[in-house]
Amino acid sequence: MPNPDAAKPPRIGVLALQGDFAAHAQALKESGAEPVEVRKPSQLEGLDGLILPGGESTTLLKFLERDGFLESLQRFLAEKPAFGTCAGCILLARHVSHPPQESLALMDITVERNAYGRQIDSAIQTGETKLPGGPLEMVYIRAPRIAAVGDGVEVMAERDGFPVLVRQGRLLAATFHPELSSDRRVHQLFVNMVRDQSGSRVA
Repeated sequence: MPNPDAAKPPRIGVLALQGDFAAHAQALKESGAEPVEVRKPSQLEGLDGLILPGGESTTLLKFLERDGFLESLQRFLAEKPAFGTCAGCILLARHVSHPPQESLALMDITVERNAYGRQIDSAIQTGETKLPGGPLEMVYIRAPRIAAVGDGVEVMAERDGFPVLVRQGRLLAATFHPELSSDRRVHQLFVNMVRDQSGSRVA
């Protein structure tokens, strides 16, 4: 039986506590999704997926510890797709080092914080990925490094031999900032992941 909601754009939240969440929202809109800025736990209701943007991961955790937000987020991410960029990638990681910190521990990856140095060491690079369409522009700002990945994690792009774009099931993570580029392929990938997840859940 056809799903009447299949033609509707997926509603994807952007955690709007830190980072350039407005740029993520614009990228989602251009990729065929309805973006929703999320600032409190109740705004997770009815969403099909969530982006965890950049910022400062320890500060972000402190924000999330208020009003039961962290618990609500953990329940939401136990079954919905998520995409973490930079600090969001750190939050998704199962293991965090340099220095160690708590995380949501959802992806089987080990992440080193601030591995590429300070803000002055930020860079824009172009590299090959598993996405169709040729090389991808990647904007790095005090980027973390994915030091190791588990067997179930697909590496979709690398920098200097280290993964920078990875996928594990309904989870996607990048150490760069695709929202700061005009290339929407990474956001389009996530929107497609959300559509696939929503379709399989309804079917």
